[in-house]
Amino acid sequence: MKSFIPRLVFFAALLWLAADGRGESAKTLYTCGMHPQIILEHPGNCPICGMKLTPIRSPGVDANAPGSTAIAVDAATQQNMNLRTAVIQRGPLRKTIRTVGTIDYNETALADVTTHFKGWIEKLDVDATGQLVHRGEPLFEVHAPDLYEAQVEFLQTVTNRYKNFNSVILQRAAAIRNLKNFDVSDEQIAQIESNRTVLKTVTVPAPISGFVIEKGAVQGQMVDAGIKLYRIADLGIVWVIAQVYEQDLPFIRLGQEALVKVRSMPDREFRGRVTFIYPTVDEKTRTARVRLEFENPGYYLKPGMFVSAQIQAELEASAVLVPDEAVLRSGARNTVFVALAGGKFEARDVTLGVEAENAMNQVISGLNAGERVVTSGQFLLDSESQLREAIEKMKGVESLNREMVKSETNSTIQPFNESTNYETTVYVCPMPEHVAIIYDHAGNCPICGMALVPVTPSALKKIQPGGKVLYYTCPMPEHASVHEKKPGKCPLCAMTLIPVMAPPETPTNSVAKPEAKTLYTCPMHPEVISDQPGKCPKCEMDLVPLEK
Repeated sequence: MKSFIPRLVFFAALLWLAADGRGESAKTLYTCGMHPQIILEHPGNCPICGMKLTPIRSPGVDANAPGSTAIAVDAATQQNMNLRTAVIQRGPLRKTIRTVGTIDYNETALADVTTHFKGWIEKLDVDATGQLVHRGEPLFEVHAPDLYEAQVEFLQTVTNRYKNFNSVILQRAAAIRNLKNFDVSDEQIAQIESNRTVLKTVTVPAPISGFVIEKGAVQGQMVDAGIKLYRIADLGIVWVIAQVYEQDLPFIRLGQEALVKVRSMPDREFRGRVTFIYPTVDEKTRTARVRLEFENPGYYLKPGMFVSAQIQAELEASAVLVPDEAVLRSGARNTVFVALAGGKFEARDVTLGVEAENAMNQVISGLNAGERVVTSGQFLLDSESQLREAIEKMKGVESLNREMVKSETNSTIQPFNESTNYETTVYVCPMPEHVAIIYDHAGNCPICGMALVPVTPSALKKIQPGGKVLYYTCPMPEHASVHEKKPGKCPLCAMTLIPVMAPPETPTNSVAKPEAKTLYTCPMHPEVISDQPGKCPKCEMDLVPLEK
């Protein structure tokens, strides 16, 4: 990466000369090929690495727009740089979650076949696993002594019903209940009554239509009550158990359309729906199971098959979308170059949301529909823009960073100060119960719907999740003196106040630690450390307190 920085400086210098017609009269500045943030108005050596500084031209500033950050590039240079642009548009924000899964049985369409009595299988009508059966078709015939006695008792009530009508009615009802407890169907009871004969064996029918996926029955074997003899599965509807990474779970909703493909039928695509999201995440794979449901005409989808799945999610009906290739990513910063009139280009920071399909990104702030952005060649524009920004900052370097360089007559060059801390804004919900959750973008709290409040990391340290609310203050550091008893708006800037929570109480049995003694050091010679303020013995600068 270090060897690439000098080439950026070289390309940026060429770009300036091509874009600035006043290059002859522009002021000469000097930079380090290894550390382009070092920019001086005179030749010399780099204060960081000691290399000789090389001259560059300060870019001309448009007379009509003092301090403008736009970069002017003529048509010929644009062609050489292969600059391409695209128009920002609004459209539906869709995201496709791609994953894999396996086909499984529909658990609500499984049926086990058992008996409610002890007996012996005398005839097996369904004798193979995988056989297709229909509801009501015979599976096997079983002989059971207890069932035989129940039939005899029932026939007695049928024979005696005209002799003692009142008492027989109760006996008959009890006998029918006894037969049904043995799982004898109404049709079989009617057959016993009409034929006036006891059935030696009772036929056990299939409870549902489907395929036999388990078979434990063998002809002649003794069976006991409650023993599973068959398991039947209806494959008219099957489940697909898909594995979804936890970062994609917020985009999964019940009822979303899902598509699956199987390798054995690459030309076919099956459409289904999300029907359930399982409540746990696998600790090893960091995925959650999501259940998809599919109609299965022809039984093409077979349990155990491996499938590739796509879940289609439409998050917004209309959103500002920017091509992914237009975004320059640098840590937490996202930059795009906007094409302006007259061959000018402006670097602009944008806040991105969801990565949408077709290599598009949701724009939360920074761009509007209709603007034109650079999608190719913006890397050279970015290098020129960064150097221009450094030059603009250098104009006030004498007052802000006097330690960067001394007078040219004094041959000592001080180190460049890189300790400036630019805080990155984060967002929190102003509700005390929700301040523990930190967001990197603006919007509404997904829990209570309140607008998120921008907070700097230094202000964030005041917010202690849990405990008692001490007071409400403004998230702006310059308004930290605002202390209000109730939530509301800042009286100085009207921003939403944030709660300042009391720190956790120290346990009563804990021993208080002695207060650390303040140490002092030299900002130019950090190896100098003293336990009291004074002057640096090397450079006579005032010692400053050492941060704890």
